[in-house]
Amino acid sequence: MRGGAVVENGFTWEEETHLTVLKTSRFFAGDGFTAYDSKGELVFRVDSYGTDISDRGELVLMDTSGRCLLTVRRKRPSLHQRWEGYLGERADGQKPIFSVRRSSIIGRSAVTVELYGGGSPGEEYQIEGSFANRCCTIYDAAKELVAEIRRKVDASAHVVLGKDVFSLCLKPGFDGAFAMGLVLVLDQINGDGDGDDDGDGLPEVYPPNEDSHLSS
Repeated sequence: MRGGAVVENGFTWEEETHLTVLKTSRFFAGDGFTAYDSKGELVFRVDSYGTDISDRGELVLMDTSGRCLLTVRRKRPSLHQRWEGYLGERADGQKPIFSVRRSSIIGRSAVTVELYGGGSPGEEYQIEGSFANRCCTIYDAAKELVAEIRRKVDASAHVVLGKDVFSLCLKPGFDGAFAMGLVLVLDQINGDGDGDDDGDGLPEVYPPNEDSHLSS
């Protein structure tokens, strides 16, 4: 895997890193996410802009101090569900550093990420699995696993937690802020309610990834 920051060097780690991500209120405008490291310390938080949750088109990823790291914004109009990521707080005329698109082929969905800037301009990533079930994997252009989203397990009680709490597992050198940006886009894509239905009203990203590739 080729390392290097897409968003910021401060969020690439030399060792495999596991973040616990919590999705806040799913029913009110202004909901978002918080992400914590293995010590329980806050790493990222997310706020949404817009008063109508059904028409939210822009989300902002921030660090612990509230500094804007990344803005993800839905591109309208777009034939396929396409989102774009911008460094910091997006300004008019600013060019995106990556785009995420979803296309459906014969009833199945694929998510492709293309870099415009950052570590390796022109490089693509593929996302496979089911974000709705918190079970999906991010691969680089060489088909090497760089990050994984999976259900969170309470180790003490050996209980799988609800889908609003999940793990984001990062391979060494993969930008955690970039990975969180992809989480935001996947959440929005799956929350649109169109496409394939996996039984809970959310479309899946295929092919499904049944086994975890990163250690717990």
